[in-house]
Amino acid sequence: MKVMVFAPHPDDEILGCGGTLAGHVEAGDSVTVVYMTSGEAGSRHIPKEQLGPIREQEALRACSLLGITDLVFLRNPDSCVPYDQDNLLSLTNLIRNKQPEYIYLPHQQDAHRDHIITHELVVAAKNRAAEPRLHEYGGEPWQVSLALAYEVWTPLQQFSRVVDITNYIQKKIAALILHRSQLVDIRYDEAVRSLNRYRGIMTGEGDYCECFQIII
Repeated sequence: MKVMVFAPHPDDEILGCGGTLAGHVEAGDSVTVVYMTSGEAGSRHIPKEQLGPIREQEALRACSLLGITDLVFLRNPDSCVPYDQDNLLSLTNLIRNKQPEYIYLPHQQDAHRDHIITHELVVAAKNRAAEPRLHEYGGEPWQVSLALAYEVWTPLQQFSRVVDITNYIQKKIAALILHRSQLVDIRYDEAVRSLNRYRGIMTGEGDYCECFQIII
């Protein structure tokens, strides 16, 4: 199976669905990660022009640990991802060309502007990719089988799928720790381990779980 993950910034895919992605890789699925930005605004200490390349390298190392090598960097401005025709064209063409059965994206109420815009862009691109009358987009029309929204900044209030990631939690945290520039100010590794543990306890589906909202 082919899987495509849309991340507003490097590390969002690990935070939101890193355990699930590790499971996909173990099952033999191919995984593509699409980064809307390079996360160059994500530090109080490192200048933007230096941080973007650093975070791309961190993403390469973290994804490699999970067994993911197909990464796409769109390099939109961090904290100012535009909802525009260029991004719609890029995302629609990626979906048509890669033909993923599953896609993962941030949920609609995640409390970061880039996450909200990424959600809106991906949903629109998913719908455009399936529309045969839109000839301005490249490739053949493609219908995504399942779109799943993940949680990062804001826990989902309602979710429709729970994935037990107990077997992958250590690998997920190890991958996240490779995003060293991001752990200086905020201990995302501790936060997401606690969130996944909470989800496991409260759903009863496993020791550690990731939750998703199915997008129609």
